[in-house]
Amino acid sequence: MYLTYDLNSLPVEFRGGAVSIGNFDGVHRGHAHLIERLVAWAGRCGGPAIAFTFDPHPAKLLRPEAAPAPLCWTERKAEMLAALGVDAVVAYPTSRELLNLSPSEFFSRIVRKGLAARAMVEGPDFHFGCGRSGNTELLRQFCADADTPIEVVAPVLFEDEPISSSRVRRLIAGGDVGAANRLLTRAYRIRGRVVRGASRGATLGYPTANLECIDTLLPREGIYAGFAHTQEGSWATALSLGPNPTFGDAAMKAEAYLIDFDGDLYGQQVQVDFLARLRDIVRFTTPAELIAQMDRDVLATRRVAERASEQDGALQT
Repeated sequence: MYLTYDLNSLPVEFRGGAVSIGNFDGVHRGHAHLIERLVAWAGRCGGPAIAFTFDPHPAKLLRPEAAPAPLCWTERKAEMLAALGVDAVVAYPTSRELLNLSPSEFFSRIVRKGLAARAMVEGPDFHFGCGRSGNTELLRQFCADADTPIEVVAPVLFEDEPISSSRVRRLIAGGDVGAANRLLTRAYRIRGRVVRGASRGATLGYPTANLECIDTLLPREGIYAGFAHTQEGSWATALSLGPNPTFGDAAMKAEAYLIDFDGDLYGQQVQVDFLARLRDIVRFTTPAELIAQMDRDVLATRRVAERASEQDGALQT
């Protein structure tokens, strides 16, 4: 899979194929169905399957105070799209110039000239051009004039409701990572750099990796079961998101305990998959009560991780 941030540098072998334009945030099952159709069209026109996305999300420029927290970072998005069959991803730098293009200018400059699209596949809510003034009906007209076939893919339903990035975002924000994962193509993942903390976990027998610089949406406070992916490998992980009221620490933290891991992670970037929410964060009367609960959390995490491994979903990187 080829990833570029510069449309002008896109090699000729990745032009003249089937194109889909969108944010693809989280790469959920609705996206997977769209990409399936994209790959089919690429085969028909004898060219590559190209996903064109934006970096960052246009809302970061248009409405920074209301911009949604991303569900994945660009490289992760590209990896997941590649796993679905995309040949190249163009992560176009979002700029005022781009957002001010009229629908006609966007189609001419990006779709026709930049990508040389020979087919297009989009979802029904696709909008493009200044102020999102272009819609699928206008896109159909442009494609007809350019003799470019287009397929508008119906949304994928799950439990009678369309799968969307906003739906996934609501579930994750509410802590229901299990339900969110049923809508995604991969378990929900964050990344963070390991920094030094108070080392309190080590004194309790549970040394944790303190994660900072997390650039995607965090689930709500709580204790979670998941997998951590490091340079050394992948490990079942119990993750605490929130404060530590037992020790009077009100600071919001992300602390990961990698089960059976013995090593130094300081300075390393660690990625963590969320599999299940185990419980709320509570204040314990004594450290001994906290340790007893941590013992139960680790046991529960092992069980969740074992089930996930058997389903062959959690350890996909």
